Amino acid sequence: MPTHPIRFGLQTGQQLVEWKDLKELWRSADGWGYDSLWTYDHFYPIFVPDPAGACLEGWTTLTALSQHTKRARIGALVNGNTYRNPCITAKMAATLDHVSDGRLNLGIGAGWFELEHRSFGIDFKTIPGRLQALDESLQIIKGMFEQEKTTLHGRHYNVTDAVCNPKPVQKPHPPIMIGGQGQRVLLKIVAKHADMWNVPGASAARYAELTKVIERHGDTVGRDTDQIEKTIMMGLCYRAPAERETAALSRVTAMTGASPEQARRQIMIGSREECLATIDRYLKVGVTHFIFTLPRPFFPDEVQRFAEEVIPAVRARASEVDKSLSRQRRLR
Repeated sequence: MPTHPIRFGLQTGQQLVEWKDLKELWRSADGWGYDSLWTYDHFYPIFVPDPAGACLEGWTTLTALSQHTKRARIGALVNGNTYRNPCITAKMAATLDHVSDGRLNLGIGAGWFELEHRSFGIDFKTIPGRLQALDESLQIIKGMFEQEKTTLHGRHYNVTDAVCNPKPVQKPHPPIMIGGQGQRVLLKIVAKHADMWNVPGASAARYAELTKVIERHGDTVGRDTDQIEKTIMMGLCYRAPAERETAALSRVTAMTGASPEQARRQIMIGSREECLATIDRYLKVGVTHFIFTLPRPFFPDEVQRFAEEVIPAVRARASEVDKSLSRQRRLR
């Protein structure tokens, strides 16, 4: 059975932020030992009263940030499929894989922010249409990564002998992360195409339910879904003052309708011991990659403290478990 190492990452949206601050955080986080660093793919700020604020474009920002990091894997969590023709996405991803020395994770989702589509003149499609388009896009993108020429005449894309040269550095292609939780269609697309899967802010119990749905879809499409790296996106509020904890919990309750008690169990918050308990709770349902979304301001002090105090403890404990399992196997 494939296994995945325990990983930790950060997502920094490009909204209402100075480039120098974003650049410095990524450079620092790369040195602090975070495994993955992510932008988002929006043209307007999200979840704010006024969407007309400053927001740096995602692919340009990610490419620039790749030159200020050396070790962490990079990606967008996640790119909106509707914003770009899949052949363009494949070419951009292959190029960035070269520029980043093979560190790209290609995040992609069906797209959801209607305002961006309407104001930019991009076809928003229906929900079924966006999901069909995502499936077709993934067929095209993977084909262009792996094949000499790719042809697909679908409902949403008409591609004939499309070429991607050079191919990506990573073989057969950069890991593809799909974000979302629609049980009937989206998670079937995850089972078919994803190397990584992300859900924002789900409880451990909810995550376990969704994982079972993916497993059932895997049985249908003939895929061992243990191959898929399970990731969660959540807030981070480590050893912070009470007012910062209150603000972090308020964001979750406002967006999800959860109670403050429920919200506290769905973000990385509190002391070292509380955070270790949260990690254990998610590890038990299959999550191995924790990605912390950082609203502005970033509070790099707590980002660094978490990296220095929690991440090494988790990895040391995982190493001991691995050694114990190895001993057990040798004794059989």
